[in-house]
Amino acid sequence: MALCRSLVHFNSPLQRIHTATPLFPNCPRRLRKFTSLSLPAPFSTLSTSSMDSPPEGYRRNVGICLINPSKKIFAASRLDIPDAWQMPQGGIDESEDPRNAAIRELREETGVTSADILAEVPYWLTYDFPPEVREKLKKQWGSDWKGQAQKWFLLKFTGKDEEINLLGDGTEKAEFGQWSWISPQEIVDRAVDFKKPVYEEVMKAFSPYLD
Repeated sequence: MALCRSLVHFNSPLQRIHTATPLFPNCPRRLRKFTSLSLPAPFSTLSTSSMDSPPEGYRRNVGICLINPSKKIFAASRLDIPDAWQMPQGGIDESEDPRNAAIRELREETGVTSADILAEVPYWLTYDFPPEVREKLKKQWGSDWKGQAQKWFLLKFTGKDEEINLLGDGTEKAEFGQWSWISPQEIVDRAVDFKKPVYEEVMKAFSPYLD
């Protein structure tokens, strides 16, 4: 899908909070090939909506594309599904600004506070949950969502790798087991199938910063 809207650009530092928690080791340079969660093509759906009005029936969510000075992207493997690699993401609280949600989710999931917001995709990207995932999350969340409507933000990591802590800031249960800096193509290749179209669109949107 060709990108036909301009990005929203930012250049403001995040608040820096120093924490002292144990670090998880980096994962090996060569990640394991994703196989266990491959899903049929019909679930690889992508739609867009305006910034102010995400589509009905979708959970409001933010996604964070964190890049280092070498323009590699932060990716982490899920603790519950070790072969599933993804970028940080999380739900937007009631009345919470998506930009603030992105900062909060990054801190909660990775411990990172040393980062600058560079750009934002100014419209919502959505994906549908496969039936088995939808049923699992319905029990977990107590709400039956069709999928997620995401606002994506590009952030530049300005700290050192030692700051990255997969225990996060200690306010939420850890979600990731290993992490690595990888290329834009790798992040798409290693995403679950139903997220791939969104990841491809995010990479296109942020390509001026990744080339």
